[in-house]
Amino acid sequence: MQAVTATRLFFLQYPKTIAVVTLTGVGLFGLKKWMAGGVCHSKARLDGKIVLITGANTGIGKETAVDLARRGARVILACRDMDRANNAAEEIKKKSGNDNVVVKKLDLASLQSVRLFAKDVAANEARLDVLINNAGVMCCPQWKTEDGFDLQFGVNHLGHFLLTNCLLDLLKQSAPSRIVNVSSLAHERGQINFDDINQEINYNPWRSYSQSKLANVLFTRELAKRLQGTGVTTYSLHPGVIRTELGRHFLPTIPLWKRVLYKPFSFFIKNPTEGAQTTIYCAVEESLQNESGFYYSDCARKATAPQGRDDEAAKKLWDLSASMVGLTPSQ
Repeated sequence: MQAVTATRLFFLQYPKTIAVVTLTGVGLFGLKKWMAGGVCHSKARLDGKIVLITGANTGIGKETAVDLARRGARVILACRDMDRANNAAEEIKKKSGNDNVVVKKLDLASLQSVRLFAKDVAANEARLDVLINNAGVMCCPQWKTEDGFDLQFGVNHLGHFLLTNCLLDLLKQSAPSRIVNVSSLAHERGQINFDDINQEINYNPWRSYSQSKLANVLFTRELAKRLQGTGVTTYSLHPGVIRTELGRHFLPTIPLWKRVLYKPFSFFIKNPTEGAQTTIYCAVEESLQNESGFYYSDCARKATAPQGRDDEAAKKLWDLSASMVGLTPSQ
């Protein structure tokens, strides 16, 4: 009784304070909800379907796997670190209630690994309904892939370019099927440097990352043209700014005082479940079945930067990529 009386007295004595705190709380909650972005509302089932997700042992890849496994799909986690991937698979099985989750070894920084992986999938899987090219690296030092390519361009674009091409026959046989490429808003700052594609001169981590993300958008666009009439559709997307491990190379380079200032704002950044929504949307949304080659953000179609709509650059990038990974330009 005394506690209730004290509470009433507090409200009566400090009405303005209570009002400000309440409005601030509501405002912050509203801002966080707005920052969380769009949600995939599709109830589509994937029973009998097979989904392959690269980099699915962590972040939005893992959350995408949980969602699609709940829909009944057989989910293949294509990962480099098998220990982490196996642990993730067990977690995904428990969360989804679906035991049909398998792990396969894939190192996108190695063309040989990509080819061996694709050969295994083609030989042992009856179909492939959704390929989600999710794995990536961001703003790392000037590292190289096993084949000597800039790591960010090699992993984010070339590895997925080769993987997709190697699995196209299986995707076509399984049509209607989808290819989902996780890009980024960073593509808006990107340019494809055809004269220095591996960023050998004046390497800049952000420039390299932005180039690779623009490559994802252009690849999706060109791929859609080449797959017209096959029943295989393509999508690229920006998942949002998310609290994941992707920034592990970038964050340590930020001065400590900036990291301290940034900390309170991390509350408003998407968590992996929120960040996975547009990927899931592109993978299952029924209304997209006749769309191909477009770019999405917050579960809605969005316009890319002008350089993301350059068809000449898209074809040139395709031919260059095919040459780099050992495919003929016509493939």
